Amino acid sequence: MITDDPQDRYYAGIKMIRYDLVKEFVLAFLVVSLVVVGLAAVFSSPDDPAVTIQTWATKDPVDFVTTATSELAGTSTTAGYGPPYNNTPDAAQAVGPIAPQQWAGVRIPIDTAKDFVLEPLGFAAVGNPTLTKALQTYAAASSDQQQTWLTNYTTALGVATVASAQVNVAAGEYGPVPNLMTGLLGLARTGGLDGLLLNSGNLYQTDFTRPLLFMSDGSYLSGLAADQHLTGDQWGMMNETGNYPGQTWLWLFSFWYQIPPFNTAANTDLLVILLMIGLTTLLALVPFIPILRDIPRWVPVHRIIWRRYYRDR
Repeated sequence: MITDDPQDRYYAGIKMIRYDLVKEFVLAFLVVSLVVVGLAAVFSSPDDPAVTIQTWATKDPVDFVTTATSELAGTSTTAGYGPPYNNTPDAAQAVGPIAPQQWAGVRIPIDTAKDFVLEPLGFAAVGNPTLTKALQTYAAASSDQQQTWLTNYTTALGVATVASAQVNVAAGEYGPVPNLMTGLLGLARTGGLDGLLLNSGNLYQTDFTRPLLFMSDGSYLSGLAADQHLTGDQWGMMNETGNYPGQTWLWLFSFWYQIPPFNTAANTDLLVILLMIGLTTLLALVPFIPILRDIPRWVPVHRIIWRRYYRDR
């Protein structure tokens, strides 16, 4: 029956059925909750223990000491990364004049020698005359002398052995570097280095940038990632640890890292970001682009999805 109500006149001739939104919401909520709880019980994400510097120093002391030596020498990946960590020349990724990494500049300044090695050792040297003397000797040496010690020690670490929880190398001209590394290794094994690198001056210590960068410069963390199929050439961006599904919506990002020229370019990250910005912009502009906007009319997949509507029409 059509009344004088404007709403009734507006909907006149349109098929309508009674609809209880509250009931549907409650039923949908209960069904989805049961499905989520059931799937979580069967396919829940793994709860792997956190990887810490303490774990690294305990399980692979040679890799830890080798990495710490490279941080002190300024030859690690982090030391030469460029913005936002340091001002290493020509380190920032760029595509022609587009260089957002350089534009942003150094926002998280990191001096690997000071932040990862010397400053933590300064805390550990309190009450330790051997370590205090080693720090003083190293600081008093010239840059060339320091690099000579570090180069010799790095070479010797290639055939280092571990005995009584200590890293041993053949005799050579290393200056105070072995004592520095022994002190840092001991500090790391107690968990003290984790705490010192997390110290941000805030009440809540939630910035893991420094310990993560330190660990990523070594082989231990990358080895764990490879075992769990989390590295870039293993589509790691869309994986989780173990045999668990990850962020499948990231497949398109991961895809570009697997094919030329992206998988060999020095500026891969920026190339992929720019490409994805272009593709996303293209998708947003589809309704305004001739030919592309006509594809749904030529390939009417929507008529299959909305077949009940079109059947009635």
